[in-house]
Amino acid sequence: MIEHLDGAVIPTGFDVPVEPLRRAAHYTGEPGCIAEARSFASLFLDQLRTEWCAAIGPRAEGALLLVVSELVTNADRHSRGPYILELEGTDASVTVAVYDSSAALPRRFPRDPERVGRHGLEIVHALAQAVTVERVPVGKRVRAVVSLNDTE
Repeated sequence: MIEHLDGAVIPTGFDVPVEPLRRAAHYTGEPGCIAEARSFASLFLDQLRTEWCAAIGPRAEGALLLVVSELVTNADRHSRGPYILELEGTDASVTVAVYDSSAALPRRFPRDPERVGRHGLEIVHALAQAVTVERVPVGKRVRAVVSLNDTE
């Protein structure tokens, strides 16, 4: 239930959903897909704010959008087919999962400020609480859990 007090909306805790919010999008790899994925993730965060009363600050939002960008960019560049972006979230965190058709697992290179490019997985590991990579029957899935708490 949401109580209204002098025009202010105050969540009482009873209206928070039991199941995490889940959304998925399919991308073909055509130009503009990475921007579409970021927009999809931004709309997902708006839904979390509305449906879960999630307090998502600019730092957490930026981290999530960057993780989505990096994982989708990797799928776009290294797979020979379409890819799927899945988002699952609550008021505390969002799990970003990207499925693609390539069975080759991504490599995380050691830190090297002289290296140009290939920093994507390094960035994801820096921003996420956990990162997992696993093969699935039609390729692989890369998952990253991003905290929505701006202090972490």
